[in-house]
Amino acid sequence: MKKLEGKVALVTGSGRGIGRSVALQLAGYGAKVVVNDLDASPAEDVVAEIRAAGGDAVACVGSVTAADFADRFVKTAVDSFGGIDIIINNAGYTWDNVIQKMTDEQWYAIIDCHLTAPFRILRAAQSVISAQAKKEAAEGREVFRKVVNISSIAAGGNAGQANYSAGKAGILGMTKTLAKEWGRMKVCVNAVAFGLIDTRLTQALAGDESKTVTIEGREIKVGVQKAMIDGASQVIPLGRPGTPDEAAGSVVMLCLPEANYVSGQTLVCGGGHGAL
Repeated sequence: MKKLEGKVALVTGSGRGIGRSVALQLAGYGAKVVVNDLDASPAEDVVAEIRAAGGDAVACVGSVTAADFADRFVKTAVDSFGGIDIIINNAGYTWDNVIQKMTDEQWYAIIDCHLTAPFRILRAAQSVISAQAKKEAAEGREVFRKVVNISSIAAGGNAGQANYSAGKAGILGMTKTLAKEWGRMKVCVNAVAFGLIDTRLTQALAGDESKTVTIEGREIKVGVQKAMIDGASQVIPLGRPGTPDEAAGSVVMLCLPEANYVSGQTLVCGGGHGAL
């Protein structure tokens, strides 16, 4: 029997990058997965990949910042698979500027994505998890559930990222709070803080090259100058950025039964760099 057989996992931002790897790894352990992305195509691609490998998944497309998203996300899990066991708050991006040039739109867009959206999802899931936990307690069963919130070593402060750093620091406080509130329901709530991970948002740029992605109608610059990546790699003890699969592995291991007595913690996945 696979270690997560019968579990239902919700993963935001799982159509691409780290989230995709998380969804595939959870499915590989037997979990049924609700896949989310802003766009239908990547979400459906991951669902198809999971099903082709013998797993089960459905898509819930849309922005995590939409007012109705949290309720719709939770409803998709309950209607499709009957409950909730694992929540991974992964969706995110950066929109950088020094504070004197940062607009209110930039500030709220990032805070809403990285902090408000996880809050709404967890709030919406509480009644479902509570009902499940009460039923299991009445039956004399101890069933553990898992929440993993994604933070960053930027939670310790990073020039040009007042919005992102604030959001990623805030999620650590929420993690510790929920670990205390939800422990009675046998829910382990932890965070993983990523260092430099090689994704489309941190792809290497050459010279004056620039790239953008469209996120909720906004053209957001992405990518990092190769010289900066090379410099960062020199201070990472393992000597390079992490891969999406390596980042996902640090998330998934907190969802396994071996982590049933770990809660309220922050695991840094940074190749030895960036302790919080």
